[in-house]
Amino acid sequence: MSCKPHPPLMKKHSQTDLVSRLKTRKILGVGGEDDDGEVHRSKISQMLGNEIKFALREPLGLRVWILLSAVLFTVMALMALVFPNQLYEVTFEEELSTTNISIRLYGGALLSLSLILWNGLYTSEKVIMQWTLLSEACYFAIQFLVTSITLVEIGSLPNAAILLLLSRLLFLVVTLAYYYHLGRRNKKI
Repeated sequence: MSCKPHPPLMKKHSQTDLVSRLKTRKILGVGGEDDDGEVHRSKISQMLGNEIKFALREPLGLRVWILLSAVLFTVMALMALVFPNQLYEVTFEEELSTTNISIRLYGGALLSLSLILWNGLYTSEKVIMQWTLLSEACYFAIQFLVTSITLVEIGSLPNAAILLLLSRLLFLVVTLAYYYHLGRRNKKI
């Protein structure tokens, strides 16, 4: 008996079969656009979210603004912790009659905010940057209100306090502008 050699087996490679690949991707739900207009290349990126596109659409000057804010918050916090009386005297042009514990607590809160800003400087996630900017904007708004009320109670309007109010208002506007710009959805072309 002679053995006939069997013909070679033909394997179907589904990786190279375009129709099969498209059907598989459709079943998995990858490759198409989702509700936000994002095209996910894999199920993992679809589940975890894809923030790579954010790095390309970062507002101009955002990192510089966060760096400037982090440095200013750190310097003000250290001044409030180390020299509480002098910080109050420069701002309100009168001596602090009560204890300086409240100024030091203010310095501790500023130091905490500066740590959030330093963290926001090194992140690439859009949500973290938005929360960082929102916390900074809340601080500026609250400080503007508290300083205004304090000046009304004192009954005087020193030049340093007016400068402080105007700077806080300017910082609030810039921070809210960056926050608004990060929250916008880019239009599809």
